[in-house]
Amino acid sequence: MRFRALLLSVCLGAGLTLPAHADGEVQKLITAADKTRLDKYGETRKAALEEAKAGDPAEVKQLDTLLAKPLVAFSDKDLTGTWKCRTIKAGGLSPLVIYGWFNCKVSDDGSGWRLEKISGSQRTKGRFFDESEKRAIYLGSFTVNEDPAKPYGSGPQSDQVGYAFRNSATEWRIEFPAPYFESKLDIMEFKR
Repeated sequence: MRFRALLLSVCLGAGLTLPAHADGEVQKLITAADKTRLDKYGETRKAALEEAKAGDPAEVKQLDTLLAKPLVAFSDKDLTGTWKCRTIKAGGLSPLVIYGWFNCKVSDDGSGWRLEKISGSQRTKGRFFDESEKRAIYLGSFTVNEDPAKPYGSGPQSDQVGYAFRNSATEWRIEFPAPYFESKLDIMEFKR
């Protein structure tokens, strides 16, 4: 009986390290470092949000409001088009920083959604992969200003990984655990 319990816990633990419904392509592309970041997403997020509580009370309230919104499925919505986007940095160098709104664009090249932040000094460019009904994986490249984006897999300073969540037809976000610079968790929020 003890052996069965141990075997079950090992199997369940192994199953949690891989996305539930990934199409397989993401597993071929994701770097070992980014797989580790996703594997530790829950604990990283928890620590970052705990640190964020020490931030400006008005910003803490904005963050709490965002994270309290219910999640909805991606399957019935096309994200293509232009979006307002902003970055929220939780934990790390500062408890909480919420930046202003910039411009982002989502396109579909036939193989899936692609994101590009097209204004502001810190940018991202990347692609989404199916993970589950209410969560997608984002693999991207961090750039500064007008510097061209490096291909994903170019190294830890530019590689980005995160989970995308949708809140409504006009709101969604990406949560980046353990980004290379500044914070413990970056959240990119999108609105129309």
